[in-house]
Parts: sequence; C-alpha cells; structure tokens
Amino acid sequence: MIGLIAKIPVQENKVDEAITMFKELIQKVAEEEGTLSYTLNRSKKEPNTLVVMERYKDKAALNAHSASPHFNAFMTRLFKILDGNPEITVMEEITSI
Repeated sequence: MIGLIAKIPVQENKVDEAITMFKELIQKVAEEEGTLSYTLNRSKKEPNTLVVMERYKDKAALNAHSASPHFNAFMTRLFKILDGNPEITVMEEITSI
C-alpha cells in the first residue's frame, strides 16, 4: 500500500473556495480504481493549511490518480489560490487496522 500526505497552504481568503474544489474532486476520486481512501482535513494550528491524506492499493493506482484529467484540471485551479508550495510526503504503508 502507498500512503500520501499533502499539506497545502491556501491564501487566507480562498480557503472556502479550496474546500469546495476538494469536495468536487473527491467525488471523482471515489470512482478511481485502486484509491482506497482520500480525506480532506484542516490543520487546527494553521487554519489556512489543508491536509489531504490518501491511500492507494499500489504505485500504479497513485500514478493513475496523478495522471487523471480531473486531477490535472483541479491542480490547475488550485495553483492559482496557493499561499506557498505544497509539502507532499509519499510513504510505504507498513500496517493498518
């Protein structure tokens, strides 16, 4: 399994817009084969930082997600409202419940 955590800094006046965009994206991600979970979270310490936690069956599923037209269209829109560079961490899942 592959895990991914993306910390995404968003412009202060654009957080609600980003959340709406993510909700639309998540509906499409739910249909992707090999995507096990995809959650949007907000940092309590940094309310303008959104955190996406993702789990994929394997590297191929992550690659398929990253190459999908809906994800690429989303990223084009997201880059316009960022407040810095996203921090992306890809991990190998060892165990889970």
